[in-house]
Amino acid sequence: MNKPLRIGLIAGEASGDILGEGLIKALKVHYPDAVFEGIAGPKMIKQGCRALHPLEALSVMGFVEVLGKLRSILSIRKSIINHFINNPPDIFIGIDAPDFNLTVELKLKEKNIKTIHYVSPSVWAWKQWRIHKIAKATDLVLAFLPFEKAFYDKFNVPCQFVGHTLADQLPLLPEKAAARSSLGLAEQDKLLAVLPGSRKAEVEMLGPIFLQSAAIISKQYPDLKFIVPMVNEARKKQFLAQKEQYAPDLPVTVFDGQASAVLQSADTVLLASGTAALEAMLAKAPMVVAYRVKPLTYVIAKAMTNIKYTSLPNLIADREVVKELSQQNCTVEKIVEELNRLLGQDNNDMINTFTELHQLIKCGADSQAALAVVNLLESR
Repeated sequence: MNKPLRIGLIAGEASGDILGEGLIKALKVHYPDAVFEGIAGPKMIKQGCRALHPLEALSVMGFVEVLGKLRSILSIRKSIINHFINNPPDIFIGIDAPDFNLTVELKLKEKNIKTIHYVSPSVWAWKQWRIHKIAKATDLVLAFLPFEKAFYDKFNVPCQFVGHTLADQLPLLPEKAAARSSLGLAEQDKLLAVLPGSRKAEVEMLGPIFLQSAAIISKQYPDLKFIVPMVNEARKKQFLAQKEQYAPDLPVTVFDGQASAVLQSADTVLLASGTAALEAMLAKAPMVVAYRVKPLTYVIAKAMTNIKYTSLPNLIADREVVKELSQQNCTVEKIVEELNRLLGQDNNDMINTFTELHQLIKCGADSQAALAVVNLLESR
């Protein structure tokens, strides 16, 4: 009798656990008896993945924190490489966590084990030289976004666009009333969502600018209310302290997490450049994207990147769909000007474009990723 298919997986953080869960479910449709093992979180384990190490062992954020656990992380990586070399899986799939997974993939591919990297690193934006390591380490990259595949194609690195899981999760037609109800917000209110970022440095740089802009807009639109999701208690305290200093009278409701529901509830959004812009696009929320970093950081980043846009809606469309206000353009005056423009028009063209982009990346990512795995396995 044939042995059941063995699939190795490594997820390095909670988002990877979610992707791994969906991928395992979809792969079971093709291979009901497949055996899954590697580094997994609770969602993957619930799907039957055997955890050789817990996901928490790799879920470390911050340079200092990583240094503190570096010896442990390197030890885990060495043991997982040895395990898979001594017990070769039919295929190995590294889910995100490129700093960890690409080395694992490289060592396994050198032993003729097929490897896939799921979620492209942002090589199209910075450190483009990493494309050569990715080419050596993987048989295939699975990309969320179409422009990522176009980048890999330029270097003849095998890549398949599978769509974005977030696009699968959110409806094409916004469910604003349901989102507002879940947050206890009135259906008839006019709401502007403010998202100054999830990191301390982001809130430090953008919080005051966003709050001062909101205070001016609030005077111009007295019925407008402001909603703000905060990723954790530390960022919430930081932001509320800024509010007391820069906009004490601003009518703000701050939520613990729930960024997705906040974006789906909003009529207009002011946010920091990042993944939130993609989620706002999928929520069909007209937005202004702003970002500012320390001057030296900006100079270094500018030298290392080669992209026309910073926000994902514009990158996917390859044109300016939403206004980006970066660095010297990230000022109270320019933010107020752009918010006034959005608040003073119907924004149907922007919303229609958001819907088209949503349809473009709504491909059933779990199923598409699983099919890519199947095709690579059957190409043996």
